[in-house]
Amino acid sequence: MVIIVLRLLPYLNIHIPLWGLIILMVALAVYSHVMYRVGKPTFLMRPKVAAEAIIGNEGKVTKRLAPEGYVKVQGVLWKATCSESELEVGDEVVVVGIEGLRLLIRPKGKAVKTFESGNHKH
Repeated sequence: MVIIVLRLLPYLNIHIPLWGLIILMVALAVYSHVMYRVGKPTFLMRPKVAAEAIIGNEGKVTKRLAPEGYVKVQGVLWKATCSESELEVGDEVVVVGIEGLRLLIRPKGKAVKTFESGNHKH
């Protein structure tokens, strides 16, 4: 900023009085400080995403599922349910749904039937 004021403006034949430059610099400093104080909390917040965005992600069992237990998905521990089979600690799973704050999961590698792959008439 100083280079622009001291070199570029006189080169372009723009002359600002000293009192005008002081007011400009003080205003810029105040503006920067206010914007910093207003914006700082947004840098400290963790990103929030819709719960449905977790569907399709993979994770690992951290507490045996028979049929309920815990899994870790995207580094977060979730209560989970797997109605198809019992899963042991370390088994890899895929999130297929969400019910409240509980994930519905299936073992990884097991085919998930979707509408597109199902039998439907055109």
